[in-house]
Amino acid sequence: MTTSATRQPDPLDLLDLEDFLTDDERAVRDAVRRLCDDLVEPHVAEWYEHGRVPQVRELTVALGDMGLLGMHLEGYGCAGLSAVAYGLACLELEATDSGLRSLVSVQGSLAMYAIWRWGREETKQQWLPRMASGQAIGCFGLTEPDHGSDPGSMRTRARRHGSDWILDGRKMWITNGSVADVAVVWAVTDEGVRGFAVPTDSPGFSAPEIKHKGSLRASVTSELVLDGVRIPDEFAFPDVRGLKGPLSCLNEARYGITWGAMGAARSCLQVALDYTRQREQFGRPLAAFQLTQHKLVEMNVEYAKGVLLAWHLGRRKDSGVLTPAQVSLGKLNNVREALDICRTARTLLGANGVSLEYPVIRHAANLESVLTYEGTVEMHTLVLGQLMTGIPAFR
Repeated sequence: MTTSATRQPDPLDLLDLEDFLTDDERAVRDAVRRLCDDLVEPHVAEWYEHGRVPQVRELTVALGDMGLLGMHLEGYGCAGLSAVAYGLACLELEATDSGLRSLVSVQGSLAMYAIWRWGREETKQQWLPRMASGQAIGCFGLTEPDHGSDPGSMRTRARRHGSDWILDGRKMWITNGSVADVAVVWAVTDEGVRGFAVPTDSPGFSAPEIKHKGSLRASVTSELVLDGVRIPDEFAFPDVRGLKGPLSCLNEARYGITWGAMGAARSCLQVALDYTRQREQFGRPLAAFQLTQHKLVEMNVEYAKGVLLAWHLGRRKDSGVLTPAQVSLGKLNNVREALDICRTARTLLGANGVSLEYPVIRHAANLESVLTYEGTVEMHTLVLGQLMTGIPAFR
């Protein structure tokens, strides 16, 4: 076993967190890194610039072939790996681009998890093996045009009609929406909020793609429109009512973001370190100046703390004791600090920091979306405030 005492010091692992990982976890991390380097890194800046991901289905199949889709779920063709292994995969995916991690996160932690946790057995058998292999793509419809942080006020409705359900409404900012084969849709019913697995080829279902984004441009984002969509009762999730269902799924996705944000931070930190070592001003490398070293150290300290926090939450999740408030703490802290790291890296690259020849401005712009999706800073702050004071301040 390689330890900090026998290997060369890593300037991006000041705490030697590598020593805490198992051989299997390292193998997962390294395999994901190779996949990203081979299939995505050579193209992602161009995808971002042009705002499209060509051959997204082929990419999804490649991710499925590696076992990355629903990798933390058991059965139905899923890999059943540890929460830490899943987190490390998210870190490496987002070190390439937040849009890539979003594709995997929405597929596995939102759409697949919802079906795996709440769907009927027939629904699981119908969708999960194909989704795990990447042959089918899923999306998750909760956010609406007028209701983001307040999902309890959603307007999408589902009503019984004989043995079927009729769904009407709109969902907004849906990752994978226009390429999805199945949409997990949450709607208000006479029985409370319920979830449905809606095949996207159902009459009345459409998913126009959202254009003109300044963030997550290497990702498919859509609106979902449900205009009298009729589905059989067996597509409804039978045993969950209210917001417990969608919030349980969001908790899974937020955990992955806690790791993923640190991938974007690491990418920017590495670029800034390399750049300042090579770039000369006033006859010296930028890295030789005290103010430059101060920025690099501050970035690295926050990165190290963020990875340590993510690792701690992962071990708690694997032990079955992770709480939603702890996930809120991780998401709140790590995305906020990752964004600050990216912005600081931008200053160290000067004008080159806004060029897509480097990943820094792309990561920073992406994290502006990650900062507010899966729960805004304000909402996660109030979750923790309620835990501390016992007083809910959401209204």
